[in-house]
Amino acid sequence: MPDDMKPISVKGSVSAEEWKARVDLAMLYRLTALHGWDDMIFTHISHRVPGPDHHFLINPYGMLFDEITASSLVKVDLDGNVVMESPYFINPAGFTIHSAVHMNREDANVVMHLHTDQGVAVSSQKEGLLPISQTAMAIRADIAYHDYEGIALDLDERERIVADLGPDKHSMLLRNHGTLTCGATASMAFTRMFFLERACKMQIMALSAGRDGVLECDEGLQQKVAGQGGMTGERSGMHTLTEQLIWPAMKRKLDRESPGYDA
Repeated sequence: MPDDMKPISVKGSVSAEEWKARVDLAMLYRLTALHGWDDMIFTHISHRVPGPDHHFLINPYGMLFDEITASSLVKVDLDGNVVMESPYFINPAGFTIHSAVHMNREDANVVMHLHTDQGVAVSSQKEGLLPISQTAMAIRADIAYHDYEGIALDLDERERIVADLGPDKHSMLLRNHGTLTCGATASMAFTRMFFLERACKMQIMALSAGRDGVLECDEGLQQKVAGQGGMTGERSGMHTLTEQLIWPAMKRKLDRESPGYDA
């Protein structure tokens, strides 16, 4: 991709609903970079395009996350084929995991997948996410696990990803690989990822004292905190908090520190 290739605004060429999805997704890419969760040009975040066509938005391959704008996002079908003219191309292999979740979960309008150091580290630990922090206990019941099968090039893996995620969980540790969250909105996918990544980081820091030196909370306390956290349902207290307070705050932060995402 040439350095001087600037995205041409597509705002006038798409519906108002698609433009909102584009802006929200561009926000997610910029927020991922801002939090240091990006992996150079790798990993992906996708957003279903509102409407009946089963189209999705994903990042142009080769563009850094802090460069992505609403107009530069590429629209593809379930097989990763580009369906709207664009000067950019995508990494079809990167859409394997995302298409699996989108195809089988109507509530999964947005799918985030990351390769952070702490996320990969916890995904590689046999016990997975431990109940050793308030953050972990708030989300632990909502986490699924999927065993590593190599770089996600095999479309057959999609069936196993979907089976492991199940019908109602929204977060996943991809063993030896990284983290994944999904949500009905970009904001909920982000909040779930924020909690998951923080819980993983806390675990790695705590385990520096050795496994025997870490205090693990009992089952009753785990259930209590899980209920208080309200992270599982799309219409939970955390959903309201996210939509009304967290997402607007993140938008203000981006407007200050990474403007231009909505172009």
